[in-house]
Amino acid sequence: MENKKIKWGIISTGWIAHKFATALQVVTNSEIHAVGSRNLETAKQFAAEYNIPKAYGSYEELVSDPDIDIVYIGTPHNLHLENTLLAFENNKNVLCEKPMGVNLKETTLMLEKAKEKNLFLMEALWSRFLPNIIKTKELIDAGEIGEIKLLTATFSIFSENGPEHRQFNIDLCGGTILDIGIYNIFLSLLLLGKPHGISAMAGLSNQGGDNSCSYTFKYEKDTLAVMYSSFIAAQDVVAEIHGTNGKIMLSHLWFCPGDVKLCYHDGTEKVFNFEFKSNGYEFEAEAVANCLLEGQTQSDLWSWNDSIELITVMDSVRKQCGIVYPKHDL
Repeated sequence: MENKKIKWGIISTGWIAHKFATALQVVTNSEIHAVGSRNLETAKQFAAEYNIPKAYGSYEELVSDPDIDIVYIGTPHNLHLENTLLAFENNKNVLCEKPMGVNLKETTLMLEKAKEKNLFLMEALWSRFLPNIIKTKELIDAGEIGEIKLLTATFSIFSENGPEHRQFNIDLCGGTILDIGIYNIFLSLLLLGKPHGISAMAGLSNQGGDNSCSYTFKYEKDTLAVMYSSFIAAQDVVAEIHGTNGKIMLSHLWFCPGDVKLCYHDGTEKVFNFEFKSNGYEFEAEAVANCLLEGQTQSDLWSWNDSIELITVMDSVRKQCGIVYPKHDL
């Protein structure tokens, strides 16, 4: 087993699939065996770019390949349930891009099927596996900045895409909450746990999706997490955690590989640097491959229960904002 490599199949040839395939090039316990697309020529082009042995013109063909150990699903949110269940029907383990399901009902169904089939399933919350995020949690858990009083996190970009794009199209479960707001919410849950209260409001498009959304979580005593996501405003994508002894700062694009800056109230500072072999997705991929090699059906760092808690909170935020996905919230 020491020299065994996990063979991956990739569903989708979009932007995120390219990111993941790039990272897999440096993961020693993995190799890409096949890629599947709804267009065979697109799959062949993707396969040629990453030296992938097999290219399939349908997802059904890919999941039927007996040599694939696990399927990475990089399709848009609205297809995650369908694609995951297809993989399970063919007894394939799954790493599904976030959000795993677009609501609690879908996520629960996926997890129940994984348990029934005794297959691995994980939501691809790649930031959870980054050294800078792990270090941040370690510092907070160790009480390095004292009692946490405030977490602030933003993820805002200016999108020039039209209303039919997946970022805005309500039929594709568009809006900031599931697409980029999920990172803010993930960070709050990871560092502070389940909130006691949630307050949210959004600026809605004509379709009813959120072009921008603000959400605040209340914790014990006077601790708050204040967060914001937007497709109509470009601002620094930063996060800060403030405690009674100091603060931790995660600079622009905080959810990506980066440094951790620790600032104490007495004016002293520490900066933690980390090495990355690729774009950061390699940490997630390696962790998943290790889980499979060890016979696990879920990850200790991002478990099935973590995914349940995350989607439950996101459902609550959407409900307060009046956001409904017509084809999914049935």
